Order: sequence, then C-alpha cells, then structure tokens
Amino acid sequence: MTKKIIRTTEAPAPVGPYNQAISARGTTIFVAGQIPLDPTTGEVVGSGDIARQTQQVLENMGAILKAAEADYSDVVKTTVFLSNLANFTPMNRVYAQFFDAETAPARACVEVSRLPKDVLVEIECIAII
Repeated sequence: MTKKIIRTTEAPAPVGPYNQAISARGTTIFVAGQIPLDPTTGEVVGSGDIARQTQQVLENMGAILKAAEADYSDVVKTTVFLSNLANFTPMNRVYAQFFDAETAPARACVEVSRLPKDVLVEIECIAII
C-alpha cells in the first residue's frame, strides 16, 4: 500500500488520534461495523463500560484485519458511532492505544440514538493493503 498523511494549517487540527485526510493506493478492505461482542460466546462485553467496550471492538477489528492480511497501520478511515457523545473522551483514550496520532487514519465520530444490543460503541473502518 502507498499511504500519505495529508495535513494543512488551513483547516482545524485534529482533536484526537486521527489525521485530516489520508491518500492511499492498493487493495481496499471494508470492515463492517464492530460492536463489543466476545467472539467465542457472542455475548456483549463490558456492559456500561465504554473503555472496555471500545477495547473489545478494536480487538475484534484487529482480528478481521489480520484475517485480511492487514493491520491497524493499514487503516485509512474509521467511523465511530457512540450512543452518547459524553463517552467521547474515554473512547478516545482507548482508541489512541491502537492508532498512533502521527499516522492515525482519518475519522468521523457521531452520536446515534441506539446501537445493536444497546451497546455503547460501534466502529467500522476502511483499510488499504
């Protein structure tokens, strides 16, 4: 994959571990939205705990990326869905453990009225290898 971080002072700086834009070329992988389910039991992990749920979501995403012969460094765009935007800061702390701020993907984060199984977070991504 060829990946280039796009940054400009003519637009607002990122307020978390993401970049303004990414230019990339290669095979595109679209990872469906992941919620905090234990892959062996299918049960929701971390009921009411945004940090634990975010951790599980990103672990699940990592497993899918690995199956596609990719990893977090290949991710060029994420979309984070939160059931309550008040959970942004603790979600962002966990997210930062998976994506280095310098090379992090572009990202959108939105509050939604409800997520499957009433979880607190869902994250989808696009990776290019």
